Amino acid sequence: MISDRWRFALPYILAATAMGVIVTASAVRAEQQTITDQYDREIVFDAPVERLATIPIPAAAMSVAVAGNSDALVAMHGLSKTAIVNGILGEFFPETRDIPSDIVGDGFMPNVEELLSADPQLVLQWGTRGDDIIAPIVNAGLPVVTLRYGTEEDAAQWLGMMGQILGRQDRSDAILAWRSDALEAMRAATADISDEERPRTLYFLRYLSSLRVAGTGTYNGFTIDLAGGANVAAELNRFNDVSPEQILAWDPEVILLNGFEDDLSPEDVYSNPVFADISAVRNRRVYQLPLGGYRWDPPNQESPLTWAWVASLLHPERFDTDIRAEIQDRYQLLYGQVPSDDQIDGILRIARNGGSAHYDRFAR
Repeated sequence: MISDRWRFALPYILAATAMGVIVTASAVRAEQQTITDQYDREIVFDAPVERLATIPIPAAAMSVAVAGNSDALVAMHGLSKTAIVNGILGEFFPETRDIPSDIVGDGFMPNVEELLSADPQLVLQWGTRGDDIIAPIVNAGLPVVTLRYGTEEDAAQWLGMMGQILGRQDRSDAILAWRSDALEAMRAATADISDEERPRTLYFLRYLSSLRVAGTGTYNGFTIDLAGGANVAAELNRFNDVSPEQILAWDPEVILLNGFEDDLSPEDVYSNPVFADISAVRNRRVYQLPLGGYRWDPPNQESPLTWAWVASLLHPERFDTDIRAEIQDRYQLLYGQVPSDDQIDGILRIARNGGSAHYDRFAR
C-alpha cells in the first residue's frame, strides 16, 4: 500500500518523468514540507500552500488571521461562511464573501465533487469524528491535515500548523505570544476567586432549537472556569440536551448564549415564562456571545478577547478591561485593520445585549 507521503509525492514524480526529467525521491522531498497533524499523520505538501480548503468551522477565519489575507482560502464550511458574511471579516476582506462554501454536507462529510472543483493543495478536516469523513478526501488524492477539538492546547496547535502551512510562522508566532500572555494573565487574575465567589454560569450551545448546554470537556466550560465562573453543567460530559426543570434546579446566575443561532437574543430568555424565576433572568444577566472575525464561542484567533469579555461580565467589580480599545489594538495584529465604533458595536452585539446588566461598560 502506498503511504500518504508517497501517494501525494507520486504525481510530481510522474509529471517530471513524463517531461523527461530525472527526479529522485530525495529531490522531491527537498522541494516539499512535512507536517505531523494532531493525529500523528505525516503529510507532505508544497509550502507555502497557496490553495487551502477548510472544513472545521473556525479554521477559515483563523487561516485569514494567520496569513493576514484571504488569498489562499479557496473553500470553507457553510457555517464558516455565515460568520464571515454576518461578521466583521466580510467587511475587512470583502472577497471572502464569494469563496465557495458547498464542500461539506451533514456531519462534516465532504462533498468531494465540489472539493475537487475548488482545486485545493491541502484540506483541513476534523480528526475527531472518525475516518469516514477523512477517507473520501484521501481517496480523491488530496492531502488532508486532521485537527482535534476541545482544549486551548489544541487551538494553539492549529495556529502553529497554519503558520507552517501558509508560510507565515512569523504571524502565527505573534498571535500565539499574545494568546499565551493573555492566558497567563487571566489565570493569575482569577486564581484567588473562591468557589463561593464564582457566579453559577450556563452556556447554551443551542437555545431555540433545543436546550443544549456545555459540560465538562468543552471549550465553553474552560472559558467559564478561566474567567472566574462556575459551570453549573460541569456534572455533564461535553454537550447535552437538558430539560427546563434541570435548568431551574441549577438556577444559573449568568447565562451565555451561542452565536450560531442567528435569530437568538437575550430577550428570548427574558421573555420565557418558564425561566422567569432564574437568577440570571431576574437580574438581567443573560448575554449573547460576540461575533468578530469569528464567533467568540469556540476556540478561534480572538479567544483572548472572549476571556476578557466573559470575565468582565462575571466579575464587573474586579475587571474593568477596555474591551473596545482591546479589540482595536488586537485587530491590527490579526487583520491589519482597525474597526470603527459602529463596527465594534456590531461585534459586541450592543443592540441585543445592551439591555442586560453591566453591559453599559462596553458602550462608546
